[in-house]
Amino acid sequence: MSTARRIRRGLRSVVVAGSVSALLLGALSPANASPADAFEIGNHEMGSQIARVEGDHSSPSTHARAMQPQGVTADGVSAKATVAGIDVASHQGNVDWNHWWGQGKRFAYVKATEATSYKNPYFAQQYNGSYNVGMIRGAYHFAVPNSSSGTAQANYFVDNGGGWSADGKTLPGALDMEYNPYGDNACYGMSQSQMASWIRDFHNTYHNRTGRYPVIYTSTSWWNMCVGTAQSFGSTVPLWVARYADSVGALPNGWGYHTFWQYTSSPLDQNSFNGAYDRLQALARG
Repeated sequence: MSTARRIRRGLRSVVVAGSVSALLLGALSPANASPADAFEIGNHEMGSQIARVEGDHSSPSTHARAMQPQGVTADGVSAKATVAGIDVASHQGNVDWNHWWGQGKRFAYVKATEATSYKNPYFAQQYNGSYNVGMIRGAYHFAVPNSSSGTAQANYFVDNGGGWSADGKTLPGALDMEYNPYGDNACYGMSQSQMASWIRDFHNTYHNRTGRYPVIYTSTSWWNMCVGTAQSFGSTVPLWVARYADSVGALPNGWGYHTFWQYTSSPLDQNSFNGAYDRLQALARG
């Protein structure tokens, strides 16, 4: 049986069991139970596997550090400002965007898809709501590289909310590459060259469909282990690095600077853009 079929079969069996459990728990659970309860199986938040494997060592002081400029921006100029943002998935349900705007968040990434079988049921409220409140927004795709090709997943992503428009308020889609949530092999049973080729297929397909290259989200440890030096994407792809500590630290192979930094996963994923607001607008415009 192929790996993809095993994943699909495993997910079907867990979802059925989860549905039965949900029915049994329905009479016992409060009416305001978290949306996460209904969408835990087969849906993974950005960074959930990085936090699971690498831990979250952030604190109020490291959060403050994350909002200080680090390194240089894409034009080779030392960053002199940062912009605060968040990323969300179905686990957050209907997001109170006015609240987060009041907290100073000026951009948001919203999960759209996972593999070629999952679509975020809260995507419209989250994606449109962030835009309507004034944020610059983007969509992201949680990759499951051993379930289907990079081309297939890029097309699924674009077809289900992951596209890009030149309206100055939409960021290029992000490709979430992290530890395998469906098994013990962190790299999905793929060699570094196989993983790099999969990412290249996604990268090229997304560009062909939208005219933009995707942002790549990852951790340095995962990337260096699962992709290494097989290929470099630094010349075309903005880096979104996950590290829940007091500094970005060493970057994945192929990048000399980061564009986004996800610096904590608690109480939800929070990020900083490594540049001033006008540079974030420039990234949105393309």
